[in-house]
Amino acid sequence: MTKNRMFLLDLKDCGPMCLKSFVQDPSWKWHMRFGHLNFGGLKALGDHKMVKGIPKIDHPDQLCEACLFSKHPRKSFPKQSLSRAIKPLQLVHADVCGPIKPQSFGKSCYFVLFIDDFSRKTWVYFLKYKSEAFDAFKKFKTLVEKESGYEIKALRTDRGGEFTSNEFNSFCELHGIRRPLTVPRSPQQNGVAERKNRTILNMARTMLKSKNMSKEFWAEVVACAVYLSNRSPTKSLKNVTPQETWSGQTPGVHHLRIFGSIAYAQVPEQERSKLDDRSRKLVFIGYNENSKGYKLFSPDSRRIVISRDVEFDEDATWNWRSKTENDSYDIFPYFDEETDMEQEVEQQDPTPPPSSGLSNTPGSSSGEKTPKYRSLADIYNETQAIDGMNLFCLLADAEPLSFDEAEKDEKWRRAMDEEIHAIVKNDTWELTSLPKNHQVIGVKWMYKAKKNANGEVERYKTRLVAKGYKQKHGVDYDEVFAPVARLETIRLLISLAAQYRWKIYQLDVKSAFLNGFLDEDVYIEQPLGYVIKAIKIKC
Repeated sequence: MTKNRMFLLDLKDCGPMCLKSFVQDPSWKWHMRFGHLNFGGLKALGDHKMVKGIPKIDHPDQLCEACLFSKHPRKSFPKQSLSRAIKPLQLVHADVCGPIKPQSFGKSCYFVLFIDDFSRKTWVYFLKYKSEAFDAFKKFKTLVEKESGYEIKALRTDRGGEFTSNEFNSFCELHGIRRPLTVPRSPQQNGVAERKNRTILNMARTMLKSKNMSKEFWAEVVACAVYLSNRSPTKSLKNVTPQETWSGQTPGVHHLRIFGSIAYAQVPEQERSKLDDRSRKLVFIGYNENSKGYKLFSPDSRRIVISRDVEFDEDATWNWRSKTENDSYDIFPYFDEETDMEQEVEQQDPTPPPSSGLSNTPGSSSGEKTPKYRSLADIYNETQAIDGMNLFCLLADAEPLSFDEAEKDEKWRRAMDEEIHAIVKNDTWELTSLPKNHQVIGVKWMYKAKKNANGEVERYKTRLVAKGYKQKHGVDYDEVFAPVARLETIRLLISLAAQYRWKIYQLDVKSAFLNGFLDEDVYIEQPLGYVIKAIKIKC
């Protein structure tokens, strides 16, 4: 029945499971690289060779939870026929979105989109105030007209004050730009800009959601969404992307990576010494269109850097809940670290160490014998005193060793209250007097600070234990047994769960030892701090 104190189990052969294994579908990774673009659009990119470097995409059976949370739309209204521009910049759509909270890293609260009706390419500018839309339009006009060789003929916007100011109207009249404005409370007439605005926000919201990133990255993720949108298919164009329609060149997508993934950027030689790390761990937050590099964010310094020498771990996500170096504070401001280091250097003996008496060559000999033993005095003399800062670090968050020490701390006092409450709730003891010919056993408080994986204290735990070493076998007790699972059994269950892909649930019974039953009557002292003076003994 058993072998090595374990039951024999008839395990299934893993061969059929291996034969049924499959390679992970790349469709999901490209779905995330393109800012959670719909799979129909991804398939069109590959089938019609609209971009370079994308594999064949199939629509998976699963649903993307981040897309459901971030993009769930209403049913569309009936389509209306619209006239389209026949050349670049013949008609430009614009719309301002905001205010958005919190502010971006650049203190922006708004962004404005400009969409070329002919190519459907989109440009984005970030604004601190709505009134900056006019300056953004002038920058946009200069950029696109020099880049394309065409001039803007018409600008379609709503009737927001940022688009209808006197200086905006005068500028458009001066340059011969028509202003087809929407009818009040009719955003459908500016449908191209409104729809693009919604698309960009859906992409941005989804990318932030999938990587658990803060909303303060909204400007970076919006810029990334616009970049990806220009390289994604649209129903307004047939088998071609907005970027290719605008530039005449098929865009490559070999460089695309998942927004918010972990990136390792090389540290330039000028910024590191010989033994320093050659790369640093950052977060990918977008593309730099002005140079061939990636935009990366350092959570420690909270700065954005541009780098081209980057290695990505697209499946990894930064733990935004953990504290960064910025969250730490100098708790020893009265120590001069440089002074301490100078003292250590001065105490070192500049003379070389004495020779050990052993020759490095096999043929040499020495009259001195190597000692086999060392005196304790020699060992003690070699130890170094711990400096003040290291001593404080060693004693930081130390657990109390006595009740007198613990009762001065409120958190340990609450932990002891919880322990006494659990004892009373479980009817573990009752107050009584000590009968004759019975021995009373003392009790002691034990203290333990439970820490999580990051080394942070998550619970202060106390236990009231009896000083059982005063008891005698055969007099105070007979048998001692604790039903604890053997480690081999636990390993076996974990192996079975891994083979059958079971979920493992873990639970903890609070104050489990209080639920046991004793065959003997045990008399103990009342615990320190909770003594009822009228009765001095508990059982």
